[in-house]
Order: sequence, then C-alpha cells, then structure tokens
Amino acid sequence: MLSRYEFIQQSLETHLFFARIMKEHAFFLMAGFVPKDSKFIDRAAELKKAFEEFLSDVIVVSNGVVSEEFLQSGQVVTQFTLEAEKTSGLYTGIAIPTEITKAETQIAPNMGRFEPALERRVYMLNRRAITLTGDIIQFKSTVLNEVLCCKLFTVNYPLLIDHILREAKLYQRFIIKLQGREVINIQREFFEQEEFWNRIMAEHAKFIRGLLDPCEEELIKTANQFGNEFDQLTAQAKEAMDRTIPNDVTEESLQAVKGIRNFKAQATEGLLDCKIRSIILPLLGDHTLREANHYLRLLQIYKRG
Repeated sequence: MLSRYEFIQQSLETHLFFARIMKEHAFFLMAGFVPKDSKFIDRAAELKKAFEEFLSDVIVVSNGVVSEEFLQSGQVVTQFTLEAEKTSGLYTGIAIPTEITKAETQIAPNMGRFEPALERRVYMLNRRAITLTGDIIQFKSTVLNEVLCCKLFTVNYPLLIDHILREAKLYQRFIIKLQGREVINIQREFFEQEEFWNRIMAEHAKFIRGLLDPCEEELIKTANQFGNEFDQLTAQAKEAMDRTIPNDVTEESLQAVKGIRNFKAQATEGLLDCKIRSIILPLLGDHTLREANHYLRLLQIYKRG
C-alpha cells in the first residue's frame, strides 16, 4: 500500500503532466474539425475548459508539494510552452489561457511538510480526474470511430486520434491505481511503459514527418530515421518484457530519447522562429517535447534503480 506521502506526490505529479496533455489534446481536436461539425467542436471546447479548470486546481494544491526534480524535468512546461501557446492561439483563433502556464512556472518544490487536509484534497482531485478522463476517452473513441467509418472529416490523422486515446487510457489507469493506493510492480510496469512510450515516440516522428512541407527534405529524413529507430525499440521492448531481460533495450531507449528530445526542441524553436515550412502548430511541437522529457525521466529513474 502506498504511503500517504507517495499517494499525494505521485498523484499530483501525474496530474501536472497528464492534465495539460489532455487539455492540449482537446485543443488539437478542436483545431482539426471543419466548421460544419460544430457539435464536435463544442464538445472538444467543453473538455478543454474542464481540463483547464482541473489543472488550475491541481497547481494550487501542488505548490510546495511536488519534487524539484519533477519540476525541472521539462515535462510540466518548457522554455517554449508560453510562446507556443500564444502563437498557436493566434493561428487558430482558439483561446488558450496562458495564465495556467505562468502559474506552473511559479510552483514551489516540496517543502517537506503536508497539511493534514491535503490527502483528502488529492483524493477528490483523483476522483475528478477519473471522471474527466472517462469523458475524454469516450469523446476520442467516438471521433475515431466516425473518422474510420468515413462519417467525419478532420485534419488530424486517424493514427493521431488513436494515439491520444491510448494516452488518455494510460492516464486513467494510473489514477485508478493511485486511488486504490496500489503498489506498482516496478519492473513489470516499467517494461510496459518502455514499450508504450517507444511506440509513442515512433508515432511522434511519423506525425512530424507527415506534417513537414515536402521541401524540408533533411528534416523529413531525420524524422523518418527516428520513426524507424523507435519502431525497432518498440519491438525489442516487447520481446524484452516477455523474456524479462530489458537492460540493453533500456539503454538504447535512453540514448534514442535523448536524440529525439533534442530534435523536437530544435523543431519547436524553428517553428516559433518561422524557419521551418510545415503545417505543424508550435504547441504540437512543444507537446511532443514534454512527452519526450517525461519518458526520459522515467528511463533515468529506472536506470538509477
């Protein structure tokens, strides 16, 4: 059973990363629908607002509670997040409340003491998160089914919709486990995480490849190489998980994630500086960068033992 300290800190750190990811998923879905599908746009807007409100509440509770290492890991915000939000809001006409990002940069790290009422507040936040993730899972599933049945058009790839659906399910699974104070089998859970995130990294590379202008031949080539590399690592991680011998794969994953993290950082900066021809929203670049930072921290924690 998780200790009170572990329950509080792990829950809040999970929300700070994933709730932002979810609100941005809703934003990307909104931006991808055509005007005639106003019901889908409105539902995505509702979910975006719900996760924004939830994340704002999480930030307040997290102040002085979460670890400094987590805050410095680049998975909450990066040096590009604020500008990426402003630019992507300008491009789409969809409002993005940048005060949330500013508040996240002001979160103080763990001060070594928790208020007695904090455990209850975190428990209630987890309940909200389970409901909200259920809502966005249902919406993403509906959108994906409509797209696959050729009843709905969106500029988002069907694979991207499936990709963000898997991430929402992962978030919900984590919170349900935390809410039950379940002690995770670290080794088995990590093997599953390695396979999951290697696949996510592969798909990020493929999305970037497909959204770059055809004239960006070198960037397309680099993205394609990362896609192929992470496809291989995904297969190797699955094999290692089945055989429970992951060490070599984990080291390869670590080096590959460092590489794609740097590529995403350079790409996001290039998008913001208008130096890359593409149809990539800068916030999508920053979004994928934060996910790479998240996975990198998981690998580093596991390597430390």
